[in-house]
Amino acid sequence: MANLGVTPSQTVGPFFSIGLTWPDGADIVPENESDRITIHGSVIDGAGAPIPDAVVEFWQADAQGRYPHPDDPRGGETTFRGFGRCGTDDVGQYAIHTVKPGPVPGLNGAMQAPHIAVSVFARGLLARLCTRLYFPEEEAANAADPVLSSLPEGAASDTLIAAKSEDGYRFDIHLQGEHETVFFAV
Repeated sequence: MANLGVTPSQTVGPFFSIGLTWPDGADIVPENESDRITIHGSVIDGAGAPIPDAVVEFWQADAQGRYPHPDDPRGGETTFRGFGRCGTDDVGQYAIHTVKPGPVPGLNGAMQAPHIAVSVFARGLLARLCTRLYFPEEEAANAADPVLSSLPEGAASDTLIAAKSEDGYRFDIHLQGEHETVFFAV
């Protein structure tokens, strides 16, 4: 029997944007939705380079602050999907089409500012990274938000606030480095 040698090792992936996305995944609401906005940005590594094969996932309430789930305290009677997922393109950019969520109740009845829960999947990450996206025009609600106000002094909470853009909002996600996005252990 001939010695064929050892098969070389190989890392798993990159497969996230191929295996975790679907055709309308970036469309949380249809194109004809009157309140539709676009949230777009880039996923950037610690060296400042774009990540071309990451996946960005959104979980959110509808414009009235209701989640499409029967356990929602405001009632889950909504046709809103509340979930979207898209891959980044060759230059690390993504875009998701949705509506701006309303405020939602948090623990102890305190209202949370309108926000979107964001997860990031990318090669080199053994687990997803979780963060939140808040809206810049919600200054009073953001100041009173129990999650934002729980961040330690000096935490870069500004990395959680999207920037208004011509077509919606820009939300860049920095995995490491000087402008690293705040991530949460969930």
